[in-house]
Amino acid sequence: MKKVTLILGTCGLMALSACGGSDLERTATGAVIGGAAGQVITGDPVTGALIGGAAGATCRSLGTCPNN
Repeated sequence: MKKVTLILGTCGLMALSACGGSDLERTATGAVIGGAAGQVITGDPVTGALIGGAAGATCRSLGTCPNN
């Protein structure tokens, strides 16, 4: 459980620091981080990448990106 918490915390910090300046950069960043998290947590990087990419693509329109 410690390992999962550490990995999720690291991914969260990476997501905040690596948020791109364009929708394409945010989508790519979200897909990479989501894929890595999906692999570690469930063993399914494809689903994680799809969810992360979708979150990165929509974060500006939802107002959740730090550099709107």
